[in-house]
Amino acid sequence: MRAIFVMMKCDLGKAYDVAAQAVDTIEQVSEVYSTSGEYDLLVKCYLPGDTDVGRFVTSQLQTLPHVRDTYTIITFNAFT
Repeated sequence: MRAIFVMMKCDLGKAYDVAAQAVDTIEQVSEVYSTSGEYDLLVKCYLPGDTDVGRFVTSQLQTLPHVRDTYTIITFNAFT
């Protein structure tokens, strides 16, 4: 499994709705955090190693209602 983080911009007043829908409907979403600044949400997802990250983001996350923009961070190694 590989972790990716996706920062999301949402329509005004809709960040909590987007967060709830992401957690409730997308199996790969493990955590969603509200953030301050340019983006409204930080979404942590775990994907199988053979998953096409771009296709997952564009078909699963960007299509959620009230999502305006995304920025994807792909991870490589975890340090403990």
